Order: sequence, then structure tokens, then C-alpha cells
Amino acid sequence: MKNKIEDLRNHLFETLEDLRDKEKPMDLDRAKAIAQVGQVIVNSAKVENDFLKITGNVSGSGFINNGDQKPALPPSAGQPRLVKGVR
Repeated sequence: MKNKIEDLRNHLFETLEDLRDKEKPMDLDRAKAIAQVGQVIVNSAKVENDFLKITGNVSGSGFINNGDQKPALPPSAGQPRLVKGVR
């Protein structure tokens, strides 16, 4: 596994295809375990995405690649900003 979000997506779609195989469907408990692990990875990616937004990092993190996107806009004056973890 290459540990990229695209790889996770592909693996989850493969699981779905295996579940739908009428001749040799994947064991339901195995599919549930794969889905649970996938959900944990997605949740950690959400936290990572929030971190990238807060820090203004535009290069991505390796798991989530932002490509050539422009930097995130700074928070508006009406929104609280985190400075050293304090609002």
C-alpha cells in the first residue's frame, strides 16, 4: 500500500466490488473491518485537513496532496484566530 488517499479510495471500492460478487462474495465481517479502518483513516485525514487550513500549509502532507493550489485565505476579521493554540 502506498498510503495515499487515492489508494484508500481504490481499496474501499475494491471491497465494495468484492461484496457484490455473487459467486464468491467477501465475508461480511472482513468487509466491516475494512470499512471501520477506512473510517478511522478518513477521520484522521479530516483532522489533518483542519491542521493544514489553520497553519496555511499549501504543500499538503503526503497523505493529502494539495498540488499547486494557492494558499488558503487568512481568516476574516470577524473569525477568531489561533495564536500558539489560544484564540
